[in-house]
Amino acid sequence: MKSFNVGIIGATGMVGQRFATLLENHPWFHVTTLAASARSAGKTYAEAVGSRWAMQAPMPENMKNMVMLDATADMEKIAKSVDFVFCAVDMKKDEIRALEEAYAKLECPVISNNSAHRHTPDVPMIIPEINDDHAAIIEAQRKRLGTKRGFVAVKSNCSLQSYVPALHPLMEFGITKVLACTYQAISGAGKTFETWPEMVDNVIPFIGGEEEKSEVEPLKIWGKIQGDQIVDATTPSITTQCLRVPVSDGHTAAVFVSFDKKPTMEQIKAKWSAFSGAPQALALPSAPKQFLNYFEEDNRPQAKLDRNLENGMAVSIGRLRPDSQYDYKFVCLSHNTLRGAAGGAVLMAELLAAKGYLA
Repeated sequence: MKSFNVGIIGATGMVGQRFATLLENHPWFHVTTLAASARSAGKTYAEAVGSRWAMQAPMPENMKNMVMLDATADMEKIAKSVDFVFCAVDMKKDEIRALEEAYAKLECPVISNNSAHRHTPDVPMIIPEINDDHAAIIEAQRKRLGTKRGFVAVKSNCSLQSYVPALHPLMEFGITKVLACTYQAISGAGKTFETWPEMVDNVIPFIGGEEEKSEVEPLKIWGKIQGDQIVDATTPSITTQCLRVPVSDGHTAAVFVSFDKKPTMEQIKAKWSAFSGAPQALALPSAPKQFLNYFEEDNRPQAKLDRNLENGMAVSIGRLRPDSQYDYKFVCLSHNTLRGAAGGAVLMAELLAAKGYLA
């Protein structure tokens, strides 16, 4: 695979910091440009982040002294200097949509961690093991934008990446309805316990917009390309409840599911064990070897023990059992800033590079 020069837009935030650590020694992608808001422009990365560095790993040495650019004012300069950008900015949705399309129109592909374009019909929202075929919609998007290289591709919301991968191999049994209660780490809000002491010994039963995302986004992931757009699936029926819990990293989901053709528990476990997708077939650098991992122990998965499985890119599942209201229930866990955010975006970029969309 060729080497790509990449930029991180929104490099000072928590997800931007995670991108920096993941890309430090990436075999294909080399960070040459860092950008954020105007207040960071002109400072070194170390100066711009200051005491707000939230990663356990230290700031990459080769990025500390990179001079920050203005993601908006320096857009043309950035677009000319890189092969594509990762985008994780904190702006209003309409501003993000405009920013990402502007980069795309400058022939700079955008791999986005933001939610602004998730419902744009010709923007693929990819979980690489599940719907890699949605990358084909990029050609329709390029036609709309009038570009040859430029496009926007997005990753899905972090909360659903714990339970949608577990449901996907079971779709052949005709999933009719799903209830998912997610227990979400504070890093999903860009916080640590130091910056959010109110979360210690606390549970907050509301995360703005999260339930709507968790109920709707899976239907786009399971949708089909029809003409110049992705048409959402109409089933299964999904309802969710999302809570913020005092955990640093790792989103847990309690999942209840019913089927048209009810499988046995042994069939379900076999499907999980055998499941793999394009990242495994292509041996992508960030791909977990075993994507779905079932624990037989009653007290697993646990965020503290299992969130970093396969470098935080695997999904852990446990406690599969019959339910009195649904057919079955089980528990899932994924690392929200790795598989759920920056890591998932890096894996998507690897997939798109392997498929030739970043050439």
